[in-house]
Amino acid sequence: MACALDQRRYGDSAKRAEAPATLCAMCHARQFAVCGALAEDKLPDFAALSSHLRFAAGQTISEEGAPADWVFSVVSGVIGLHKALPDGRRQTTGFLFAGDVIGLASRIVNACAAEAITDVQVCRFSRSRFEMYMDDNPELRARLLRMTADELSAAHDQMLLLGRKTARERVASFLLQLAERAAARQMPANPIVLPMRRMAIADYLGLTIETVSRTFTNLARAGVIELVDTSTVRIGSMFALRHAAGGR
Repeated sequence: MACALDQRRYGDSAKRAEAPATLCAMCHARQFAVCGALAEDKLPDFAALSSHLRFAAGQTISEEGAPADWVFSVVSGVIGLHKALPDGRRQTTGFLFAGDVIGLASRIVNACAAEAITDVQVCRFSRSRFEMYMDDNPELRARLLRMTADELSAAHDQMLLLGRKTARERVASFLLQLAERAAARQMPANPIVLPMRRMAIADYLGLTIETVSRTFTNLARAGVIELVDTSTVRIGSMFALRHAAGGR
C-alpha cells in the first residue's frame, strides 16, 4: 500500500500538507465519515487529495445531470438531494448529514442535485484520484462498502414508507429517523432539530405540505411530540412515537 503520495498517480496537486491533515485529525465528523477508516499517519496523504469548501444555505453543491467528476464528504451542516420531474416539480430524495458521502453512487453524471439546506462544509475530492487512493487503501473501500450497505437499507425503508405507510406513520417514521441519526453521531436525539422546511419534508415523504403540517399538529395534540418552534420538535414519548410510526 502507498504511504506517501505518488504524484504521477494522484496528480501534481496532490502535495503533502500538514495543515489539512491537522484539520482531519480534529474533525468531529471523522469518526463516522469514510476517512475514519484511516490511521492518523495516513491523514496527510488523504488530506492532500481534498479541498475544503463552504456553501451557504440555498447554494447548489452539485447539479443533476452534470458530469460526476467530484466526491464530497460532508463535514458539517445538512444537504438535500433532489430530482427534477418531467412536469417541472422537484422531488426530495434524501437528506445528508456530517459524515455522509455524495457522488460515488453516480458513475457518469450526477443522478441528483445536492443543495445546502443549512450552511455546509465539505471536503471535495476528484473522483478519479479518490478511487485510485481506495485501490491502495482497502480499509477505505471496506468502510465505504459498509456505508453503502447502510444507504441501501435506508432506501428500502424509504420504499416501504412511501408505498405502504399512512401520512401519520410517514411523519412519525421521519422523526424517528432523525432522532436515530443524531444519536448515531453522538448528538442529542431529543429534541429533534428540523433544519429543512416543511415543503422539503413533504416532498421527501410524498405528501402535501398541508398534510405534513396537519399531521405534526395532530401528533402534538396527542402528546406524542411537542412543537417547540418551527425547527424543533421534542419527543413526548418515544414509545408513542414508535407506535405512531407503525411499530418501526
